[in-house]
Amino acid sequence: MAPNSGGKAEQAGDSASLKVLARVGLIAYGVVHLLIGWLALQIAWGPPAGKRADVSGALRTLADQPFGRILLWLVAVGMGALALWQASEAIWGYRNRVGAKRVRNQVTSGAKAVIYAALGVSAASVVLGWGSWDAQSQQQTTSGVLAWPAGREIVVVTGLIIIGVGVAGVVKGVKKSFNDEIDTSSMSPVARKGVARLGQVGYIAKGVALGVVGGLLSYAALTFHRQKAPGLDGALHAILAQPLGRFLLTAVALGFVAFGLFAMLESRYRRM
Repeated sequence: MAPNSGGKAEQAGDSASLKVLARVGLIAYGVVHLLIGWLALQIAWGPPAGKRADVSGALRTLADQPFGRILLWLVAVGMGALALWQASEAIWGYRNRVGAKRVRNQVTSGAKAVIYAALGVSAASVVLGWGSWDAQSQQQTTSGVLAWPAGREIVVVTGLIIIGVGVAGVVKGVKKSFNDEIDTSSMSPVARKGVARLGQVGYIAKGVALGVVGGLLSYAALTFHRQKAPGLDGALHAILAQPLGRFLLTAVALGFVAFGLFAMLESRYRRM
């Protein structure tokens, strides 16, 4: 019975309907990043937007739009489909690869599944009025972990992992290795170059932002300054506080916009 159950689960992971929903999820994922970029631009150049430039702020901005609840449910369902697809890839995928390369790809897919699932839960939580993963809850969680035995070490390691994810994003953007995941053979050379540029800018900018988040989290652990671990919104404010911070933050914001546009294009050309 167990092998049969595994076969059915694998078949579900490869189903056409799931892949259609996963493509919808990529569009939703892109929209969330577009909104984060827009909120970051408001931090850099405009009056206070009243919303945080992070996933929570993006989802609440989406909720305020006409048919916002429907849009958020689409985000939740799409993210759930993306999570299931990546989970199936982590368990059964990459059979044409062997050794460490396959393991690395499976771990990456597993991490993506967790991220997509968390975003889906956040979207559903906003619709249902359960709240979301905002700065206060992040700080409370960080403070709680710091109080554990070896809590400081755990938070530092978590921060270093986030920095590592950011560095990996920058490397992926610089090397344009994301091209292996999409099929642009039907595009003109000009369009193919434009998509590659969007992905390159988007991955680098998002990687930089995640690196700052990880750095702030590690700093919070090392100095026990709990307010120094405010998540993405705090990282963007930290960038703004630097010399020429307004221009640096603008570059990062436009990078998030580029990543969002790339994710939306990826929904059409992603190899699944």
